[in-house]
Amino acid sequence: MRRYQKQTGELKQVICNCCGRELNVDQGILKEGACHLEPRWGYFSGKDMEKHSFDLCEACYDKIISGFSVPVDVTEETEFFPMEDGETE
Repeated sequence: MRRYQKQTGELKQVICNCCGRELNVDQGILKEGACHLEPRWGYFSGKDMEKHSFDLCEACYDKIISGFSVPVDVTEETEFFPMEDGETE
């Protein structure tokens, strides 16, 4: 769960939705590994037209994916620049 400063929009706090641990945020910058997810549910689901938003610390992410029947695809990145909503590669 992310909380932002109302006046500036700066990131103020990130809490892992799984374990409840507060992650390290310094001057609006998340200073540790985390996974932010925003699944959008369409028709033919039990969550039609809902958008969910949550954060996982790296330890909880690792614990969850370790139980997958089909492992996640892992590739190495040489540069990391997060894309804004709507941008494509």
